[in-house]
Amino acid sequence: MLKTNRTSTHPINELILNRWSPRAMTGKSIADATLMSFFEAARWAPTAMNNQLTRFAYAKKDTEYWSKYFDLLMEGNQKWCGDAAALVIIISRKISYHNDRPQPSHSFEAGAAFENFALEATSQGYVAHPMGGFDKEKTHAMLGLHENWSVEVMIAVGEHDAKKSKEKEEAASDRNPLSELVFEGMFPDNFE
Repeated sequence: MLKTNRTSTHPINELILNRWSPRAMTGKSIADATLMSFFEAARWAPTAMNNQLTRFAYAKKDTEYWSKYFDLLMEGNQKWCGDAAALVIIISRKISYHNDRPQPSHSFEAGAAFENFALEATSQGYVAHPMGGFDKEKTHAMLGLHENWSVEVMIAVGEHDAKKSKEKEEAASDRNPLSELVFEGMFPDNFE
């Protein structure tokens, strides 16, 4: 598991505290079984009425699909994603399978699936770095998706390269204190 210098103000699972999204990766390949274990964790995320509206598509480095996925990235992300072992796209279905009506929680469910994916990756010493810096319209077209599907995020997956992180002075970021995030009853008058 990756270790960070983070500390929590209340006791929490160390796995949650140490999950972070460094950009420095080794470029080493990832075994299919390892990657599938991340997807297995994602599969068990909460889902409204067990609709299971989240789907994943991926490309491993040095495969026929890699350049198609890589070309979807914005230039800034291409600079460091070349060292990822895989690129994963998360999509969610906007329409419920049960009643064929809009499912407002589809993006929430995709986010929960990502977090399970990321925590499992972290537990095995891998990085799962989510990105919005890619062309969602081109992704939608490339994957041949129906309008019922929403492209949510792309994830760069790979082994963390601690040496590169140190060279770039990359460190796990802290979070705002709970006093700025959590309110009992009502939000304050000056809440923005």
